[in-house]
Amino acid sequence: MLFIHGDVVTKEEGNGYIEGKELENFFQELESARKGAGVDSKKDNLGDKMKEFMHKYDKNADGKIEMAELAQILPTEENFLLCFRQHVGSSSEFMEAWRRYDTDRSGYIEANELKGFLSDLLKKANRPYDEPKLQEYTQTILRMFDMNGDGKLGLSEMSRLLPVQENFLLKFQGMKLSSDEFNAIFAFYDKDGNGFIDENELDALLKDLYEKNKKEMNIQQLTNYRKSIMNLSDGGKLYRKELEMVLCNEPPM
Repeated sequence: MLFIHGDVVTKEEGNGYIEGKELENFFQELESARKGAGVDSKKDNLGDKMKEFMHKYDKNADGKIEMAELAQILPTEENFLLCFRQHVGSSSEFMEAWRRYDTDRSGYIEANELKGFLSDLLKKANRPYDEPKLQEYTQTILRMFDMNGDGKLGLSEMSRLLPVQENFLLKFQGMKLSSDEFNAIFAFYDKDGNGFIDENELDALLKDLYEKNKKEMNIQQLTNYRKSIMNLSDGGKLYRKELEMVLCNEPPM
């Protein structure tokens, strides 16, 4: 059974195959994931890619592919991208995962933390792996996202894996704050200076931020963004560093 957010590929009847429109959606989702992750894609159109793929892997020419086989034949990059979208398909799940694996609260996922994340992700997806395979996944993901080669990944880089409509961090493009701007707005809402704000204060902060930038946002969007960001909080306390990752141009050092 495969669930992928975005153009949804769903085998609700659980027959273990992907076919027809689902197969087309699968390719569209894969292309979207590849582009978001900055993975080079050939210039062939989708139809040509599907034909080539089916010719190669649809052995009995019945127009469907077994999902178990699909996981084995896809390259490491594609396997990870689909695995990620299957199990971390929403911004809330992504932020929960980020908080869980950014164990030192540095604002980055370092190589050892990434390895733990990938290990758990592969277990969830029932993908068999050994230590060399896990190392290959870790190095592949670092190669895809570690733009400056420092061996760690920033929040905004990793969030590119999410389907566009789920990536709430994209909504803050053009609204990123400088350190001084962020410090001023955080101090305004952190009235008692204890270094954190609560969910209600975050709600007011987001509303002000959107009004200041003349951006439209409905109540549902505000609720979703607030919940996603609060997944970074510690028992309802959203600390300065966590919010800074979302609202500032660069993750805190």
